[in-house]
Amino acid sequence: MSALFETQTVRETLGQMLAVLQAERQALAGLDLDAIVGAAAEKTALCGTLDRTGALEIDDECKGMLDAARRLNEVNRQIRNLIAANVSSRLDALTGAPTLYHAPAYAYAGAR
Repeated sequence: MSALFETQTVRETLGQMLAVLQAERQALAGLDLDAIVGAAAEKTALCGTLDRTGALEIDDECKGMLDAARRLNEVNRQIRNLIAANVSSRLDALTGAPTLYHAPAYAYAGAR
């Protein structure tokens, strides 16, 4: 594969990853389990595509897209953890069981 073709593939794949991460955030907000699972599968497939491109020099546009994808993925991870902590505390309240999971205090992701 030529370097130009690989860079275009990376750019397209990162664009798709950003779209999937946005869709995942919407699915998390709506607690849509099917969409959350679908987003996880799509992210895994896109990571496989990125892995096949190998290491290459990326341009500033791709670097910006990578940074945006990292930030979105981190925010989505924090949202998933907060949902899990909320469910856990509600289950503990119903059963009277001690809390097994404590969600860490998250800083606002945009402040990083």
